[in-house]
Amino acid sequence: MRSSRRHPLLVPGLLCALAVLAARPTDGVEGDGGSGTALGPQVARLYEDAAKATRQYEDGRREAEVQRSKALEYERLLDGQRQEIDAMHEDLGRIARAQYRGAGGLPFTARMLLADDPDELMRGQRAVSRANLTVSTAVGKSLRAEKRLAADEAKAQAAWQALDKRNADLVKLKKEIEAKLGSARSRLQGQADASVTAGSCPGAVRLDQPEERAGPSWVAPVETYELSASFGSGGSRWANRHTGQDFAVPVGTPVRAVGTGRVLKVTCGGAFGIQVVVQHADGYYTQYAHLAAVAVDQGDRVGPGQWIGQSGTTGNSTGPHLHFEVRVTPETGSALDPVPWLSRRGVPL
Repeated sequence: MRSSRRHPLLVPGLLCALAVLAARPTDGVEGDGGSGTALGPQVARLYEDAAKATRQYEDGRREAEVQRSKALEYERLLDGQRQEIDAMHEDLGRIARAQYRGAGGLPFTARMLLADDPDELMRGQRAVSRANLTVSTAVGKSLRAEKRLAADEAKAQAAWQALDKRNADLVKLKKEIEAKLGSARSRLQGQADASVTAGSCPGAVRLDQPEERAGPSWVAPVETYELSASFGSGGSRWANRHTGQDFAVPVGTPVRAVGTGRVLKVTCGGAFGIQVVVQHADGYYTQYAHLAAVAVDQGDRVGPGQWIGQSGTTGNSTGPHLHFEVRVTPETGSALDPVPWLSRRGVPL
């Protein structure tokens, strides 16, 4: 069974400018000599930048759609104005033809001399003049309105064309960031695998934490994910049944402490690869396994949402994911289903 739930990334603000975004990922990423103390933070920064570029692109795409809708509405209004103007021109033509036929082609002075009722002829002429003036005024207003609408339409089209160009630039930039991110993730995982093989856990790589703000007491262990293997499910990878909930996430995804606690241990090797176990005040323990890097040391105090490591695929793992457990003791074999456990604490998955 596979289910998914999307959560927005907690990254500080949207891009202020393309130049800012373009500059950050290149800092120390290329030619860093494979330094383990640098790769983790670089992956985290690239991870954030890719998310920002995606959000910026989506915002620009929505703006472009709004501008397109405005341009289409202007075009519709212009069509209506043109139809009205055409109808007015037809009315003017009919009036002119009627005048000519009624007068038999004679000048107005001659018609006055020959008319049986000159006063009636004058009243008729005044009515026709008023009609001509009314139609001419209406035509003038319509022409001015058409000019304004055409100018507005041109502005709207220019606006969404500019947005399209900006979005194209963002797509290109996002691909560049993701390419660098893929390379950095691969090297980070390679370093993690080497540490596990050697049986020596890498030291904590401190990450720039997300901006602190008042929030819930309990959170999900990752922010954007798809749920994969669930608690109690069977499979050839486990000796008995699956003892936790898996979150399918790319290598290098920041892993969060789900609540306030103390880091009980950081270990590597064995089925879980690199892992962190956190002790909580209510007597429960949470485990975060198959990591590529850790950002805490044993004994550290952590709070809900604090980044304690980065996901990977170390140990007995068939692909990048976070294995998350809730236990009643620090050791394997005391796990309980983490999904209802988190749900009771206000964290639906």
